[in-house]
Amino acid sequence: MTFDTFVFVIELISITSFGISGAITAIKKNMDVFGVIMVGVTTAIGGGVIRDMLLGIHPPKTFVRPVYALVSASFSLLAFVIEYHHAKRHTPGEPFKGKFTETALFWLDTTGLAIFTMVGVAVAYEHDPSEGAFVVCFVGVLTGVGGGVLRDLLCQNMPYIFVKHFYASACVIGAVTGVLLWVPAGKVAAMLTGTAVIMILRALAAHFRWNLPRVPTV
Repeated sequence: MTFDTFVFVIELISITSFGISGAITAIKKNMDVFGVIMVGVTTAIGGGVIRDMLLGIHPPKTFVRPVYALVSASFSLLAFVIEYHHAKRHTPGEPFKGKFTETALFWLDTTGLAIFTMVGVAVAYEHDPSEGAFVVCFVGVLTGVGGGVLRDLLCQNMPYIFVKHFYASACVIGAVTGVLLWVPAGKVAAMLTGTAVIMILRALAAHFRWNLPRVPTV
């Protein structure tokens, strides 16, 4: 498997994860099927579009390879259908709980976040191998969090990056890890390690309720 094929495969995994995550968030906001698909697609491809615009890649890869939008739209629609039929079987008078649990949503979001961060690092390096570590890490983090920020803005939620425990911070650490290992360990190993670091940190943060300091409310 070539490196480009490897990146393409893991991009599809992250697009699927983010697409479903965005769709479920939209469903919770009681959007119709079109709104659900639009939010799902925006969540899945938004970070990549922001990345390509920053790097000067025109047109962005998403518009050159429609498969990204098609895959995210398909899985967004699938999530809508699953939730729709689950709601139809819901017993009236009882609190409705969606098919997708909060745990499932956490792991979908974390998977998309981790993979997209490292894909952003890879694309930055491939676009210009002479890019400095700061630029590469910056692009990686924006790629990871960009789609989620757009999702939350569309759904009128406070973006996770500002309030959720150890969200963007995990991306920064993962991106730095990948950059440090890029040459000595190789591209694939660096991406897999960075992805694992982000996912482990997110899991630990959720379990132990790690949060960055904030001003206490009066």
